[in-house]
Amino acid sequence: MKPEMEGTGKQPEKGRKRRRAPNKVFGAAQAMRTRWRLQERLPETKKACLSAILFAENCEVTHDQLCELLKYAVLGKSSVPKHSWCQLFHHNHLNNLNNVVVFVLQGMSQLHFYRFYLEFGFLRKAFRYKFRLPPPSNFLDDIIGLKKKQTTGDLSKALEGSLSSAGSKASINLQNDPIIQKYGCKKVGLTRCLLTKEEMKTFHFPLQGFPDCENFILTKCHGPITDNSPLFGLHCEMCLTSKGRELMHITLVAEGGCCVMDELVKPENKILDYLTSFSGITKKILNPVTTKLRDVQRQLKGLLPPDAVLVGHSLDLDLRALKIAELNLEALASHQELQAADQELRNTAEVVQPPNTSILECLDSMGQKLLFLTRETDSSQLSSSRNCQTIKCLSNKEILEQARVETPLFPFSIVQFSFDPFSPVLTEEMNKRMRVKWAEISTVYAGPFSKNCNLGALKRLFRSFGPVRSITLVLETHQPHLCIQYEVLEAAQLAIESMESILVEGTCIKVRRPVTELTLDCDTLVNELEQESENRGTIYLYGVGETFKEQLLQQSNLFPGLEAVILPKDLNNGKQKKYCFLKFKTFGIAQRALNILTGKEWKLKGRQALTPRHLHTWLRGLPPESRQPTELSVIPPPSEQELLQVSE
Repeated sequence: MKPEMEGTGKQPEKGRKRRRAPNKVFGAAQAMRTRWRLQERLPETKKACLSAILFAENCEVTHDQLCELLKYAVLGKSSVPKHSWCQLFHHNHLNNLNNVVVFVLQGMSQLHFYRFYLEFGFLRKAFRYKFRLPPPSNFLDDIIGLKKKQTTGDLSKALEGSLSSAGSKASINLQNDPIIQKYGCKKVGLTRCLLTKEEMKTFHFPLQGFPDCENFILTKCHGPITDNSPLFGLHCEMCLTSKGRELMHITLVAEGGCCVMDELVKPENKILDYLTSFSGITKKILNPVTTKLRDVQRQLKGLLPPDAVLVGHSLDLDLRALKIAELNLEALASHQELQAADQELRNTAEVVQPPNTSILECLDSMGQKLLFLTRETDSSQLSSSRNCQTIKCLSNKEILEQARVETPLFPFSIVQFSFDPFSPVLTEEMNKRMRVKWAEISTVYAGPFSKNCNLGALKRLFRSFGPVRSITLVLETHQPHLCIQYEVLEAAQLAIESMESILVEGTCIKVRRPVTELTLDCDTLVNELEQESENRGTIYLYGVGETFKEQLLQQSNLFPGLEAVILPKDLNNGKQKKYCFLKFKTFGIAQRALNILTGKEWKLKGRQALTPRHLHTWLRGLPPESRQPTELSVIPPPSEQELLQVSE
């Protein structure tokens, strides 16, 4: 009873002395409190983390890019050229043993991941970034680099043969071509094809220190170039102004063919000639544009990685129009710079590996071995490599048990699980069911409405949440209902959250999804999608116009931490759609931005995103489904259907 009375805050009775704890206990408690305070003051241990910088819309990573990351994780930044497609922070804190483990799930695909999405909860939380890989001929050979040396000679011979045969057929002597004379017929790396500083001076490229480049800005593109550095195609259109030629249009295309920047630019001075015959741009097209040259320069500095390489026609004129100098366009530095770099390498203890070195060769140079765990039935060239220890098991369960014991002992391990792939018929059926499921969870039923309701006003109301594929008036029930199928899941979820149990024309309506066997777990699925790491800092907005991006740039101080603006376009006409996705650094920043953008000033509608980019890409890659027209269609009751058939 005594502790309870003390806990109530009552004063002890007069005449009684409060019993004190022994000095030893008091000292131990004080020491424990002191230890807790010290622990609170200690800084948190830094963890190795990945930051992805992907420009391609399909979020695809090549095998060479994956190999770059793996080598960097094993050897560190001082031993291999830095990769450009992502960043690995706190490499020294990767783990205590500094080992890398690659898990290969042979026989599995994206279909498995999306079909059994709720079962992969642990993987979704443990692995924040999810990318697509191109279908390999042999995945392990590609990422480890076993076949690279064997095919290099064959490729050059095949290239020579194809050139000679093509030349004989076309009756053209390719040996006189200036490109062939400079580079030859053999396959060469990217660094061999770049301009030198002397060539750039000859062709009047803008360089730092030149007298006519004083007001030019410098980009961050000063990193070392390798044969795996990313390529970007640049094209600019200029117009004639009172001050000469000025930038009017810029297009930047990534190596995979994805357009990462396509902007019209309003010149600073008065336009004398739009040069429409060359640019296709007229006064009417350029009038509403608010983007300035400084906005384009800021975007380029944020988009281009440190080792970006530009490809294009008349790049010297394009760079002068952009007023940008000192980009990575030279392959070799001056003789003095090479000597200084060579001396610096001699003074360092680390040996820098060539960019084309395979992971096996890197490990061999360090005196390390690679561990390969696989099933007995799988065959691979890794087992024949001298610095690879292969352990073959009878089952996937045995592979997992061996991996727990063996992987901590090796700096680099490959653990391959093998599964029986689905048959083509079953795969097609599962793809079809996935399309149907995604269409059903993006569909809502709303009602009941009065029989004399204003259908036009209802259509405008439900179209205010997102793009609509079809709207159907359902007359099967006592009172009419509407069936609305949206293009994106976020629009359907926003309609459910905004319209549930509200009064429409004096009637309280309900908005819900269809109840089928594919939507029974829909609420759980939506909750899991909200917790997806890629969706936490991303918001969906509807009602954006063509100048929305320019408005964001003008008020960028309101939206700190903005990493990406994703503006989908219509594949048929190329026009920008009325919705977008904004990606921020953290969930809190994203929510603050959402409150601003859905406020009175911006008047947009939106919510947290539910569909990551790789899911959008995968759904677009599925066979097209039959879509209903976007106009209002009517489903009459059976009795009316019979009357219509009779009348026909």
